[in-house]
Amino acid sequence: MKTANFAENIARLDSIDAYAKLELIDAAGNAVACIENKPGSQGSLKVYRHLAAKWGTINPDAAAEGLLLYAEHAGDARRNPGKHPNIDRLFDIIHSGASYSAHLTPA
Repeated sequence: MKTANFAENIARLDSIDAYAKLELIDAAGNAVACIENKPGSQGSLKVYRHLAAKWGTINPDAAAEGLLLYAEHAGDARRNPGKHPNIDRLFDIIHSGASYSAHLTPA
């Protein structure tokens, strides 16, 4: 069986048309990251929105699923730190054990 690639994975996720952005919020209530609904980050917005809806927070378990959804891009991110910041963040969450809430801003 062929493993799904990133494009196939995000095609199965819910639409993000209703959202302008997603912010990750730390335990102190600070926004630590923002993923906007714009070309180049829409796939990441879809992944993070899905993870937040499924897991309630972006925690290590959610991050592990996110890496699976990023498919071939996760390997590229591992080989090229800094090239894919939204994927790098998931690696950091797994390694640190951090957990972030997600705040979606309507479009």
